[in-house]
Amino acid sequence: MDNLNLEELSAEQVNFMLILHSGNARSKVIQALREYKEGRVTEADHLLIEAEEDLKVAHQIHFKMVQQEASGTKVEFALLLMHAEDHLMSTLSMKELVKEMLDLFKQKKL
Repeated sequence: MDNLNLEELSAEQVNFMLILHSGNARSKVIQALREYKEGRVTEADHLLIEAEEDLKVAHQIHFKMVQQEASGTKVEFALLLMHAEDHLMSTLSMKELVKEMLDLFKQKKL
């Protein structure tokens, strides 16, 4: 992902990449909670690791956008960008909450 050149993509494509990777992460976080609930602890842990990888890609895209704007190239603001940002931030919050919940469940042997 380091070689990703955002200038080669339209603003819509970049926004959809953010939505794609954060959406994949969100699905894995929710599935991790469901797997844990069914007693599949190892699978739950694995899904959280996969979610982290998806979020890492989303962060890289987001960081490149910030760098681009900091260097003087304006990032086009649109409702789609706002949606992508919201998607990313809510997924990050959800991931942290689920991780804490699963740690608590493990600690309490639930």
